[in-house]
Amino acid sequence: MLRERILPALRSARVPLAVEAWDVPGEPVPVAEALAATYTPFAIGSPWGRPWGTTWFRMAGVVPVEWAGARVEAVINLGFTNAPGFQCEGLVWRDDGTGTFVPWRGLHPFNHDLAVADPAVGGEPVSFLVEAAANPSLVDHRPNPNSDLLTAGQTPIYALAKAELVVVDAEVFELREDIRTLTELMGQLPLDQPRRHEILRALERMLDTLVLADIAGSAAAARAELVEVLSRPAVPSAHRLSAIGHAHIDSAWLWPIRETKRKCARTFSNVLALMDDYPELKFGCSQAAQYEWMAEGYPSIFAGITDRVAEGRWIPIGGMWVEPDTNLAGGEALVRQITHGQRFFQ
Repeated sequence: MLRERILPALRSARVPLAVEAWDVPGEPVPVAEALAATYTPFAIGSPWGRPWGTTWFRMAGVVPVEWAGARVEAVINLGFTNAPGFQCEGLVWRDDGTGTFVPWRGLHPFNHDLAVADPAVGGEPVSFLVEAAANPSLVDHRPNPNSDLLTAGQTPIYALAKAELVVVDAEVFELREDIRTLTELMGQLPLDQPRRHEILRALERMLDTLVLADIAGSAAAARAELVEVLSRPAVPSAHRLSAIGHAHIDSAWLWPIRETKRKCARTFSNVLALMDDYPELKFGCSQAAQYEWMAEGYPSIFAGITDRVAEGRWIPIGGMWVEPDTNLAGGEALVRQITHGQRFFQ
């Protein structure tokens, strides 16, 4: 039901974005150079991105007038195939209102819907740049010619799959989240616990209430059947857990250091956006080197981080310069890691 009926009803209307592209001839370039580059029209489905290459996409559109009052998102699929961190990703840049382009959001397989207007006025223009990184998949840890620029070649390894504006039905979106929360909770509860079966009965009542011919129109009534089981707390003897967000980013992995820096920018911009939507979110980041990269290369992201640190929501944890494996570390190396890390955090 979720796959065949609810998810298709999540987006009720869509229009394509106009896409242009510029392929960077060598190593990644600053956004100022990308803004001054010459772009050519680019069709959905066309190949892009030689291994370790960068393609900048310029995307633009207009929110239809008839979408006034709706929640509008831009959906961009660079041609994702595997899990995040093991393939192509992108950083979206947009005008901050002063003519300066700043990082906005990172794109990866589980996060490529960008809130454009909620609610939309109708008729507003939408435009942004996407810095798309064609990182090859190296997850099998076997010899791979794409692992090195000298042997990777020039053949594109991805194809742009989607770039469009869509109307998102808020009630259907929330219904999907309610179902996801309850089914995952139900699957973790023991078979002999009554709550497991009470959740199942509530999900069945939700399905009985949902009108298949009008998912959007009946989503609110269907959600009402789930309110009681969602609001019920755990038993008094249950453990109380507190979760802090974290992104494990190896500073030196199966990619160049410059790609680690771009990965940090994509990840941290997403966290800052999530913090705008969820005031209760807290995030811990533990590598001083990555903070320094943001300060040097992405000052707007670093400014956002320092604002959240002052609020107590972004937490500089750890204390070393990077998160080391310590497999071959000597005493002096560890002392230097701690000393330089602590100086930076102070």
